[in-house]
Amino acid sequence: MKASQPYDETVVEMLKADPDMADVYLATALEEINLPGGQEALLAALRQIAQAQGMANVAARAGIPRESLYRALSPKGNPTIKTFLAVVHGAGLHLDVSREPVTA
Repeated sequence: MKASQPYDETVVEMLKADPDMADVYLATALEEINLPGGQEALLAALRQIAQAQGMANVAARAGIPRESLYRALSPKGNPTIKTFLAVVHGAGLHLDVSREPVTA
């Protein structure tokens, strides 16, 4: 790792070095989705995971054109749920749902 590099590059390198980290990283981003900036952070996490695995590889496994993947996961991207789930699957991940405690 370089002494100083952008945050995204550092995360991508960490995900390349430890691919299992993607599970925890995406799960944490999902847990924090309702916090300020949470939706953008989730999209960034999925983008970094895809970059670590190779965008072309993830796009092929997701069954979407590479250019569409770049556009959907860009900082201004707004992927459909279909595209989001295809990318999650293409990255070799799956989503879990659990019940959130109800507050009165």
